[in-house]
Amino acid sequence: MAPGSRLRGLLVGAVIAGGLFVLAVAAAIALISNQRGTVADPPVPSTSERPRTPDASRRPGGGPDGVPDGVPDGVPDGVEVVGEKRSGGRRMDLTLRSAALDDVTRVRLLLPKGWSRDAGRTWPTLWLLHGGLDDYAGWSRSDVERFTENDQVIVVMPDGGKCGSYSDWYNGGEGGPPRWATYHLKELLPLLESRYAAGKERAIAGYSMGGQGAMLYAAAGGFKAAASFSGAVHILMPGVDLAVMLGTTAGCFGTDWKRIWGDPRENREVWERHDPYHLADRLRGVRLYLASGDGGRGDGELFGDITEELANKATLAFAGRLQSLDIPFQPHFYSGRHNMTYWNRELRRALPMLLEAVGAR
Repeated sequence: MAPGSRLRGLLVGAVIAGGLFVLAVAAAIALISNQRGTVADPPVPSTSERPRTPDASRRPGGGPDGVPDGVPDGVPDGVEVVGEKRSGGRRMDLTLRSAALDDVTRVRLLLPKGWSRDAGRTWPTLWLLHGGLDDYAGWSRSDVERFTENDQVIVVMPDGGKCGSYSDWYNGGEGGPPRWATYHLKELLPLLESRYAAGKERAIAGYSMGGQGAMLYAAAGGFKAAASFSGAVHILMPGVDLAVMLGTTAGCFGTDWKRIWGDPRENREVWERHDPYHLADRLRGVRLYLASGDGGRGDGELFGDITEELANKATLAFAGRLQSLDIPFQPHFYSGRHNMTYWNRELRRALPMLLEAVGAR
């Protein structure tokens, strides 16, 4: 081959390799992120639903390492309210200083009609967790305020970090901040119950990274129902693990992805302790809802959605694991993509079950 031809071949190869890398990174970022989209009714999907009736049995207690067990009683140590703002009728935004995070963070509450911290009663809670590269306001792009305006429930939308993964970070085995699970379950949750009239009947749901978090927290105990929308519910599945690693590196620039759970080969046991697939047996007795789209190319679209394809494969694997354990769940697999248009619809579909589980409907 002539030198010029060889050089052209190398350049073409480099361009192709670079393009593939960029596509992989873009897909990884999207996997743990909310691909921001307008809330609109998606096309009528083809569905594959196999409703199953939850049993009344209770799962054994105990949460995975790095996700605290249970919920403490009383006013928690380590968290301080440094700001409180009421707006828009039902909205209340709290600014908190957290020892677990060693930082200041925020949470948005949607309060029910008649709420008062001095009412002498409590209200059940619905926790909504956001996806990667998003924040506590992520769910405010949905119709959750309208969906719940007549329900006697406190909606809790906490910040979970852009790449927080709803976990206490491994940090090379040293632990320490950020400890997102400790903040949510040992600081924020008891704070709401001690000062904001939140009751002990709790449900939880999330999209993308938040779907993983919802299942992790439900596995730790204390939640009667949990829903995952396009969730990273099998992080050790080939392709999903790579997407999480690349997404953390590219989406949270400067963050070493190994800080979260270590290396998936060298520290596999740490990854397993944060993988809903490997914690499925702890979900017995929790009412479950699982949803994901196929990521296929729709009419007028040039490309499919590889992010949703990965989320779909992870969700199907997780559903299969639950079936093998004879744990009931409500599935909804459809034709759709990785964005709020679909998560908004899935929230509407899952709400009756979630609210019924906590006595709010």
